Amino acid sequence: MKIPEKQNFAEAQMLIRKPVEEVFNAFLAPAITTNFWFTKSSGKLEVGKTVTWEWEMYGASVEVLVKEIVTNQSIIAEWGNPATTIDFSFTPVDQNSTYVVIKNYGFHETGDDLIAVIKDSTGGFTTVLDGLKAYLEHGLRLNLIGDKFLTK
Repeated sequence: MKIPEKQNFAEAQMLIRKPVEEVFNAFLAPAITTNFWFTKSSGKLEVGKTVTWEWEMYGASVEVLVKEIVTNQSIIAEWGNPATTIDFSFTPVDQNSTYVVIKNYGFHETGDDLIAVIKDSTGGFTTVLDGLKAYLEHGLRLNLIGDKFLTK
């Protein structure tokens, strides 16, 4: 999906040294995604399906509505309330490397609140991609999401 020009968005990107099929599947399959992002999911991402992602350590969850999936190329979903759009794009660089870009847009905030949500979203998706890279390339579960915020 093309973001309308001049629309505010958050963006994070990372080269992952794994084939596009493996990187793409890491976002579809909760058994893989839970190693670097959320702790629990109600199911695999499928077009038209709503799944719930949970971060049990924070007592947080979000409903995710999958709008479009183009195998090994892109995933488009809406999440949150009010909903924003997340675009995941996967570009093969060669047979063993994939460039992943995550964009989040459609924010409802304005002014300083908009700046804060874009900053938080950019930082959050950067952390997700860092965890993805460590897990897929090196088999490391860094617990980045769990360590991002102090909990009591």
